[in-house]
Amino acid sequence: MEENVYCSKCCVLDFLSGHYLFKGFHGTAELSNNSFAELDDHHHLDHIDAVFIMHYEDEPTHHDRIFFFLDNKVFSYYKHKLEIGYPKDISEVFPGIPEHLNAAVECPKPDCDEDSVIFFKGDDIYHYNVRSKAVVEKEFKSMPNCTSAFRFMGHYYCFHGHLFSKFDPKTGDVHGKYPKEARDFFMRCSKFSEQSDPVERERCSRVHLDAITSDDAGNIYAFRGHHFIRKDEGNDTLQADTIENAFKELHSEVDAVFSYENHLHMIKDDQVFVYKVGEPHTHLEGYPKSVKEELGIEGHIDAAFVCQDHHIAHIIKGDKIYDVELKASPRVASNERPIALFKKIDAAMCGHDGVRVIVGNHFYHFASTMLFIAGRALPVQHKVSLELFGCDH
Repeated sequence: MEENVYCSKCCVLDFLSGHYLFKGFHGTAELSNNSFAELDDHHHLDHIDAVFIMHYEDEPTHHDRIFFFLDNKVFSYYKHKLEIGYPKDISEVFPGIPEHLNAAVECPKPDCDEDSVIFFKGDDIYHYNVRSKAVVEKEFKSMPNCTSAFRFMGHYYCFHGHLFSKFDPKTGDVHGKYPKEARDFFMRCSKFSEQSDPVERERCSRVHLDAITSDDAGNIYAFRGHHFIRKDEGNDTLQADTIENAFKELHSEVDAVFSYENHLHMIKDDQVFVYKVGEPHTHLEGYPKSVKEELGIEGHIDAAFVCQDHHIAHIIKGDKIYDVELKASPRVASNERPIALFKKIDAAMCGHDGVRVIVGNHFYHFASTMLFIAGRALPVQHKVSLELFGCDH
């Protein structure tokens, strides 16, 4: 699998493979020349050698540019438009850098000693100083030959085929259990690899959660794609399983989950499924019911949570939150309020210490529901993989 990756603004990953561009962690592929048409005008586009996005405010002509490398040429795009005068020879724009590259990645200070770009060609590694244009060749003995490389969430990754390794950009050292499967961590690909470790994959995945909740005993259930992970209260033991296996009536992805009186209320599209917590979980007779019938609200639900000892389900749709009194009959969504700090929320849960709101790869902790809704300043950002599930890389 020949691929290239770059991290655009807001940490959206774009994966390029052959003729195709994949935006983000999942979804259908599109032809890369739909977004970068001029690449096909100058070369019949059957591959891209390397690509990276540069953030370097001291050099206005290069800042926020996406550079594509094809054979001996480099293309510079600004706001998805090819800049005048491009393509140019690689040697003109990046003197000292060879043709027919395999990969490239930006490396700002202090990750590298100087603001740099690291270029890869076979076994050869070139550190290009953005300010002085000096080139230093290095030897990364412990790294495989990279077919693409990128920087994401402060870490550097080398892809080789469909495997990847995390590396130190100064030394090339690879620490930890690598290589790993890219399709386990950076894309949603269910059931492709019987050899992959589901606990390790779900613990360390950078794909955002679809839903999360904690039951009355404090055990956490986190759902992502076709899988979920369970973390038991009082220990760090994690269990991973497929949604199909544990909640067979659901089959796969869920939109939101909340816990109430030892039952999991699981929202998928316009339906609510209810399971009694246990081994195994028991699907209640009479379900699924429509979201409108069960919760008194219509439309897609992004997240939902109930705080301990309360009877209010907080339902999140876009940047609005609603309250549903669960003891009432019929149930009605009321008390609509705007959420000041977030336009879109992936998942949320409430525990004895407050509310955790998950957006992308991170979560934010609020001491109460009121502070979450009315807050005007974001609290400290936490990593889901590290601080919720204990991933060590």
